[in-house]
Amino acid sequence: MNLKQRLFSQKTEHRYHYEDEQLMIGLTQTLKEWVPANRDIVVVCIGTDRSTGDSLGPLIGTLLEEGKLQHIHVYGTLDEPVHAVNLNEKLELIQKRYHHPYIIGIDACLGKLSSVGNVILGQGPVKPGAAVKKQLPDVGEIHLTGVVNVSGFMEYFVLQNTRLNIVMQMAKRMAKAIQSFDQQIERTQVTKHLQSDALTPKRKRWLPIKE
Repeated sequence: MNLKQRLFSQKTEHRYHYEDEQLMIGLTQTLKEWVPANRDIVVVCIGTDRSTGDSLGPLIGTLLEEGKLQHIHVYGTLDEPVHAVNLNEKLELIQKRYHHPYIIGIDACLGKLSSVGNVILGQGPVKPGAAVKKQLPDVGEIHLTGVVNVSGFMEYFVLQNTRLNIVMQMAKRMAKAIQSFDQQIERTQVTKHLQSDALTPKRKRWLPIKE
């Protein structure tokens, strides 16, 4: 690993505007560096379609489910959302279903006007409900959030009146990044398999000795 890669991997948060051309490459590379290969990967997309701004998570979950991921398990879709009412139940189910799962928490958030449209991948859990002062359990070892609107005043009303277009565009880009990461997992496994085969000594074919 060169110095540039080392500095990149030490950052605890990466931000991209959803229209940034580097978003796909940046998120995929960071996920490859942060997510361990020896654990079940579970994405928990938090939110509800009853609020436009808060629908970012379920939209991402639905796009991922339609994309038929090979190595990542998805919870939280438009059809079966993960929200304040059932969050504890879903987290308990995940812990029972998978052995030591690596959870990536996904949620919408509010921020400064200059941050609206930003996609944030950071270490540490996502804190659902913080924008509307709800006490909910932290989710994930890393988080992927999207700043959908401005915070500071009547947050619940702001989430309700967020433009669907920006939420949908952000959801598409974020889902594509996760799909790209899922494909990279498969390529990494194939590469390791090929390397293992190359290191395994091959038996020579036995031939009789002619006298």
